[in-house]
Amino acid sequence: MQKFLFGMTLALLVACSAGTLKAQDAVYPTAIFPFQERGADVKGLGAQVSDLLFASLVVDPTMYLVDREDMAKILQEQELSVSGLVNPSEAVQVGQLTGAKLILTGSVIQAGDKLVLVAKIIGTETSRVAGASIKGQVDQDIDELAEALSAEIVKEIGKNSEQLVPKVVPQSERIAALKEKIGEAKLPVVSVSIEERHVGRATIDPAAETEMTLYLQELGFEVVDAKDGAKGAAEIKIVGEGFSEFTARAGNLAPVKARVEIKALDAKTGKVIAIDRQTSVAVDLNEQIAGKSALQSAAATIAERMIPKLVKTADKK
Repeated sequence: MQKFLFGMTLALLVACSAGTLKAQDAVYPTAIFPFQERGADVKGLGAQVSDLLFASLVVDPTMYLVDREDMAKILQEQELSVSGLVNPSEAVQVGQLTGAKLILTGSVIQAGDKLVLVAKIIGTETSRVAGASIKGQVDQDIDELAEALSAEIVKEIGKNSEQLVPKVVPQSERIAALKEKIGEAKLPVVSVSIEERHVGRATIDPAAETEMTLYLQELGFEVVDAKDGAKGAAEIKIVGEGFSEFTARAGNLAPVKARVEIKALDAKTGKVIAIDRQTSVAVDLNEQIAGKSALQSAAATIAERMIPKLVKTADKK
């Protein structure tokens, strides 16, 4: 049972979603971490509770659960904790690497003959925390308690979603904030080349490259085409790759996960100026549109973090 649950992909997570969802409805990609165990008679219950919550939350149409085998591999590579002890900085990294907007973790606590399940819901972009708990008896069926906790978790997420997950900021406002941050700094000449593909289908036009280029041009950068002779004029080369992958249709919706990895190089020396990566999840009625939206979202988020670093580099020259 445990191996089966851990092996589930995001495709299976959304397969049971209700068909009444609309493209504009909010969904919350969530990473579930093992629960801590506190008490002599609760050994092994932490992993069991997280498994049961995973199975129960799978069917909720407003949530998409990050595949835990993929998550464990990523976190291990980044030397991040996969225990219930998640600090705010790690929460941010988990969101960037997995696309999760929420982290779900908690504790199984024995207090005499009572058993308390406590869930902690962490927003990866806000570091805000919400909680849910359920009480029972030590000898009570853990399935019942986990299912009851699952209902409380969904309720708390719905109630606190505006605090846990930041509102979507329009592109114009994001660019305006970057302009203010950059000020009158010197802007280097830049070229952009981001290869991308949608798994199983040909990519018609590069969504991530287009989004990064748009941000740079709107901020006043001179962007030269990396594919023609003008590329020699670039002071900084932005290169990378991205891919998007359809999971499984959820009713009339097509959820897609995308990952973009980008690095900025000094055109003369080849020195790496900045490197970043972002995973995003998008849902739409059309698979191709969802894929582009996910790639654009990932690229825009990277642009916000990376562009100020390019300006600092130019100022030092």
